[in-house]
Amino acid sequence: MSNLNKILLNKINCKSIWFMRQAGRYLPEFQEIRSKNQDFIKLCLNSELSSEITLQPIKRFDLDSAIIFSDILMVPYALGQNVKFTKGFGPKLSDFNLSEFLKRKKNDFSNKLSPIYKAIDITRRKLNKSKSLISFIGAPWTLIIYMLNAKESKEEINLQKFYDKKKSLDQVIETLIYFLCIHIKNQINAGADVIQIFDSWAGLIPKENLNDYCYIPNAKILNFCKKENIPTICFPKGIKEKYEEFNNIVKPDGINLDPEINPEWAKKKLKNVVIQGGLNPHILLKDDEHIIQGATKYIQTFKDIPYVFNLGHGLLPETDPDKVSKLIKFYRNFDG
Repeated sequence: MSNLNKILLNKINCKSIWFMRQAGRYLPEFQEIRSKNQDFIKLCLNSELSSEITLQPIKRFDLDSAIIFSDILMVPYALGQNVKFTKGFGPKLSDFNLSEFLKRKKNDFSNKLSPIYKAIDITRRKLNKSKSLISFIGAPWTLIIYMLNAKESKEEINLQKFYDKKKSLDQVIETLIYFLCIHIKNQINAGADVIQIFDSWAGLIPKENLNDYCYIPNAKILNFCKKENIPTICFPKGIKEKYEEFNNIVKPDGINLDPEINPEWAKKKLKNVVIQGGLNPHILLKDDEHIIQGATKYIQTFKDIPYVFNLGHGLLPETDPDKVSKLIKFYRNFDG
């Protein structure tokens, strides 16, 4: 295990539990804040409220890690695109303008996102020192899907929009990598311990393009993080058996499984990495017996290797917080 793998385990704690989207819509205390703050981007840029939301699940569940309340689309926002969230439809970005995008400067970018860094600083000072503070970015491919408004459904994108931009796509990816590394460093300097990289739409990349649009961009970001001694967790959601290839090429410190990945397969194939997550978030909509069965499968499979308990995607809005509480208690009391 590499030194950074060990740092990651030290930062997060091997016998630990946290959830993606643990600060969010399923919590009534979040809903109360959200009802008074309809503009989502402005909410993410409200340092005090962002910190308060980040700490809500820590106060309720005493989870082992906090993940800063923000959004991957804050990067396109800071690079000049308007971002609007519409209930039932998700995010919609203004038309992408390549020349304007390429004009963006480092200081302007950082200044526009400074409230996020302030929120991290506030949270770190309020958070128990024994708990880690995780921050995150979206990987270039996933961001570009939103930047081009190419997502048509959860399972489909308009590839023609990529082909139309193919000549400039490499330049866009390299520019994104540059600014994403700045955003990572700024978040760490503000007090974050770990970075999670969400490539949420990696599963929609044509297989022949995985190297160019997934492996290489993620690897470049990881190389930056390694030089800076920043522990990283990657989440290349939806790439199935290509998880093994991703892990061997990108070499993250931690890798988050999605629900499609068989945990036994992951244990066998994913080496020299801390494994995280995998449990289907939909299971928390079922009865306690199903929840316990699902959790036991992952706990038992990974009991003798470095593993961080988490989900295979974010908590769903309709999740009952009491179910989350029961799952946490079950995990912490598990002895089998």
